[in-house]
Amino acid sequence: MRVPVRDVPTRATTGAYILHAGWDKWHGSEELADGVHGMAAGAFPLLRKIPPRTFLKALAATEIATGAALLAPVVPNRLAGASLTAFAGGLMTMYLRTPAMHKPGSIWPTSAGTGISKDVWMLGIGLGLLIDAAARAENA
Repeated sequence: MRVPVRDVPTRATTGAYILHAGWDKWHGSEELADGVHGMAAGAFPLLRKIPPRTFLKALAATEIATGAALLAPVVPNRLAGASLTAFAGGLMTMYLRTPAMHKPGSIWPTSAGTGISKDVWMLGIGLGLLIDAAARAENA
């Protein structure tokens, strides 16, 4: 259960980035909790029932776990890729459900959506890890 050498750069950089983001959220302020929760609840109304501070801690824990899975060489690409794909898929769904983030009738971002739209790279990496794991299993 080794990580192929070619996957180390993408897993290490993506994992470190996500782990750091989660760490910052874990220690985030009430203002950060309110802002992140408000944005997420706008796209996923079910989240309105969760208090902002609780939501921020849960999001932080998810980011920390996803980042750690990517950084840990004992975690297979299939699991790391599934974790990253689910996380990035949630971000992309939020982006698409928030009209202010993209131009009307388009997937292209507004200035307000540029930061989130760039997270599409994580979705691509996650899918790449999943496809690689499936291809390796097929050839085994």
